[in-house]
Amino acid sequence: MPILEKEMNIPRFSRLIIVLLAFLGTLIPLSALDQPIARIPDDSSLRISLKDSWFTEVPSVVLNKRRLLQTLPGGGRVEVRAQAAGDEFMIILAREMNGSFPGWAQGSWVLTRRRNDGAALRIRIFPQSDFNTYVQFRPFSEDKCVMDVVIYNAYVVNSLPLPIPLERLFVLPLEEVLDLAKDKFPRQYFEPQVGSYRDVREFIGRFRERLPELSFRDDGAIDENGRYVFINDLAVQDGEAGLNCSGFAKWVVDGILRPLTGERLSIGPLKAPFGERGSGFTAPYEELRDPFFGLDWTRNLASIAGKVLRAPAFGDLAEIEVRDAPFSAVIRRERQGPVVRSFPGYLNDAGFDIEGIHPLLYTLAIDEPGRIYLASVNAEMGAPVTADNPRGLPRMRQYFHVAILIPYFNEYGNFRVAIFESAEETQFNAFKTRYPSNHSVNLVRIPVETSFDP
Repeated sequence: MPILEKEMNIPRFSRLIIVLLAFLGTLIPLSALDQPIARIPDDSSLRISLKDSWFTEVPSVVLNKRRLLQTLPGGGRVEVRAQAAGDEFMIILAREMNGSFPGWAQGSWVLTRRRNDGAALRIRIFPQSDFNTYVQFRPFSEDKCVMDVVIYNAYVVNSLPLPIPLERLFVLPLEEVLDLAKDKFPRQYFEPQVGSYRDVREFIGRFRERLPELSFRDDGAIDENGRYVFINDLAVQDGEAGLNCSGFAKWVVDGILRPLTGERLSIGPLKAPFGERGSGFTAPYEELRDPFFGLDWTRNLASIAGKVLRAPAFGDLAEIEVRDAPFSAVIRRERQGPVVRSFPGYLNDAGFDIEGIHPLLYTLAIDEPGRIYLASVNAEMGAPVTADNPRGLPRMRQYFHVAILIPYFNEYGNFRVAIFESAEETQFNAFKTRYPSNHSVNLVRIPVETSFDP
């Protein structure tokens, strides 16, 4: 019997509240649409005027300065302010956004200095109105600095040397600074094409309309004849019918494919082993523990969808499975402060470490617009030897939960991840924090169709 989410205790949010919040989110923008980076009004003349009195002045003097409100020659207002932060302080050139100056609106520029000696530690620039995406410069030597590009706590570019001292960046226009990195600056991650996500947004809307007709039931799915059955033995459900997380993923894929094929998928073939997984060690436990159920299930769903929506070759494992991540380090928030640690990327029989899922989905949304992703959550599991269980269970990786992740940009250019699991919509932050860092997520991709009829 599949063990998927048998003991999951996933939060059951009110569908009415979620739908209402989702609707309000389409009406209230967090920011106006950003400009391409090359069209951000230049603030270098303002920075030239501030260099001596703010960027190199004695820290105690700078921290006692009042805020300044300046208007740029190319349009737009900037609030200049100093802000202490422990042993450091920041000089923030905050662009205006919706009548306020948050410090991370597109074009905002932040210099961080040490409080004891005033040394420049880093410059952070926000090429788009998203606090989680920025370009950072740090000193390296007297005539060089290094550049970082950070996307949702992941280093897409890490310590790229530039042939210029950090202090020279105090006064250079943004485009000149970015040109120093040439083609190693990933401009595409700061200029999402909002129109590319129109079909995804429409799909999510149709998807949400159908959610109220569903309920959760352990091991539940809908077979090819439209009957609610149990995945394990295909017996028809009695009492209140419902879907578990894997049955819900099938319902989603059926909704995408049925308008084209006129049929629902059969359950049996979805349980078949797909691709390389496991070893001689795990083989004896396939029937007892069914460790790869979620992996096989999602791969089979994605493979069928790829064949139907594209061509037979798009059902191959190389086409459906996500195996590349454009970052190799992440920032982990720990008690003593942020810590940079290496990110291993894709691992066989596991996928990606859960702490890299947010930046991975962001980069996938940019690189592959028009996709949804089936996620199979997994971790090493086992049972210790006890008096009641003298043999115990050896630790092995098990795929125990399936979810649908949909990364996209809304009509205002704000990045979002819609997540659906176990017959309802949940919150992405809750999904991220539900699992410890020793959990992994395997992702398979499915093209989006705007028609949806499960």
